Amino acid sequence: MVAAGGAVRFGGPKQYAPLAGRRVVDWSIDAARSVSAGVVLVVAPDRAGEPEPTVDAVVAGAGTRSGSVRAGLAAGPPEVAVVVVHDAARPLAGSSLFGAVVDAVVAGADAALPGAAVVDTVRRRDGGVLDRDQLVAVQTPQAFRAGALRAVHGDAPEATDDAGLVEAAGGSVAVVDGDPRNRKITEPADLEVAEALLGGTGRSSSPIRVGMGFDVHRFSADPNRALVLGGVTFEGARGLEGHSDADAVAHACADALLGAAGLGDLGQHFPDTDPAWAGADSIALLAEATRRVRHAGWSPGNVDVSLVADAPRVAPHREEMQAHLTAAVAAPVTVTGRRSEGLGAIGRAEGVACWAVAVVVHQ
Repeated sequence: MVAAGGAVRFGGPKQYAPLAGRRVVDWSIDAARSVSAGVVLVVAPDRAGEPEPTVDAVVAGAGTRSGSVRAGLAAGPPEVAVVVVHDAARPLAGSSLFGAVVDAVVAGADAALPGAAVVDTVRRRDGGVLDRDQLVAVQTPQAFRAGALRAVHGDAPEATDDAGLVEAAGGSVAVVDGDPRNRKITEPADLEVAEALLGGTGRSSSPIRVGMGFDVHRFSADPNRALVLGGVTFEGARGLEGHSDADAVAHACADALLGAAGLGDLGQHFPDTDPAWAGADSIALLAEATRRVRHAGWSPGNVDVSLVADAPRVAPHREEMQAHLTAAVAAPVTVTGRRSEGLGAIGRAEGVACWAVAVVVHQ
């Protein structure tokens, strides 16, 4: 995610301008997260030390766009197969557009870009009209076979378009249908247009949002594994399998809050492939997820949890669970226990499942 430009024409760092209750860059990050295993944000050097909890890494950019792309590439894991490059100043690129360019690379292209139809007559300054049916306006996100993108940047070239570098090196470039709404914020008037477009799409600027979270864990065969639900240890009960402490209640709460704020899910923020989260206290993870929700401009209103488990009984621990969860979220959290009446995997006492619904309010 390239966000290191100075935005001279805009009059300031446009990527941090407010848009429909959030920053421009936040909309771009959300869409990128929908198809990616991680997001690297490339920022101006003077912002490199500022926290950005919704991304996996923040790195200092360079004086040119290509230099900033190289900085982002260097910060990404070397084993990744596909890399997507996106301009943070294009906040209206939806998840379907990200998915389309990734799919094109997975299908065999070295690079893929969205191309929007040119609707105006295009004329050369020195005379002559071009056939607009043969032209497209190039957008981002652009996806690449990681090896191809790293190779063309090996000699530190400069260009305004990474797909062009791949093509010049003999690579194949696929063009998918672009989105005419995927405008780049260049001048203040573009921000007004983006605000209007967001108001007419599913990416609503509503001051209130609702998110739903779900988690399920099977019981562990380890007799020493503790059962933790809602931050409470159920003495004498079988524990649940999981990378962290497997607190399904806390996990569902966190997913509901993150989803309501448009920040993805718990696994994107705290992946179970990361040893740092092995055995982690899920109430602490819930508190950190809540902090990230607040950083994105949303305050939790309340969370309602429904835990489905035929055993153990939830009622004796409900108030203590609610107290732990409410403290982590800093907003009311209610918990109810449900039984499956002997039906399905839950009825066979194979595990527990939990649903949560969260309301967040724009700060």
